Amino acid sequence: MSRREQSGGWLETIKTVVYAVLIAIVARTFAFEPFNIPSGSMIPTLLVGDYLFVSKYSYGYSRHSFPLSMAPFSGRIFEHPPKVGDVAVFKWPGDNRTDYIKRIVGVAGDRVQVKGGVLYLNDKPVELKPAPNGGTQPAGGTSGALVYVEVLPDGRMHLIRKKVPIGAPKEQGDDPNNTREFVVPKDHVFVMGDNRDESADSRVAGSQVGFVPVENLVGRAEFIFFSHDGSAALWEVWKWPGAIRYGRIFDAIR
Repeated sequence: MSRREQSGGWLETIKTVVYAVLIAIVARTFAFEPFNIPSGSMIPTLLVGDYLFVSKYSYGYSRHSFPLSMAPFSGRIFEHPPKVGDVAVFKWPGDNRTDYIKRIVGVAGDRVQVKGGVLYLNDKPVELKPAPNGGTQPAGGTSGALVYVEVLPDGRMHLIRKKVPIGAPKEQGDDPNNTREFVVPKDHVFVMGDNRDESADSRVAGSQVGFVPVENLVGRAEFIFFSHDGSAALWEVWKWPGAIRYGRIFDAIR
């Protein structure tokens, strides 16, 4: 093989790699981006070790839709309003860099309050009923906690997890189970974790979450594409099959 042929072969390889990288960047920016769950704030909906895809087009695009939030504009383009009940990834308002994932429970103009562990939207309690399995769900969190089905005003249903009993009296100081009424300002959303007693979210003073600007929304969580329970280290190949949560793969996120 001549040097010219070798040079042409390397050039084609480099072109292929560059094209592949560009396609991946475009897909990640405008279509779907993968995320993993590092904490238990969304148990039982999402568990530590879940890997999921987030649709970037669901709310339109902001500077945070782009790598390193480097796009030179503010606000959103091709905007679609977020809805109560969406599980959304957003940039933490505390630094506008760290990714958080929570459930949107209030949009602009909504009045949000928690009383006795029950979510109130616009002065009306959101319906709670025990989960079909009897309300116990020890996997992925503190044993003995109860799981409920929360039914939003539009009929959408999802699971939440409660360690503090429903109806518990207010504690001294800031109590996420008994809060003041929050009025969501324009162009913001109010978010809470489904693991209601173990989540730093819009209810919690000092968490620097507060009202989340719509501009900070990265996308809506759609489905889990992989999940493992953390029982196998990367080098323990023989343990991988037992560590995978096969039943969660391709689960839609509700």
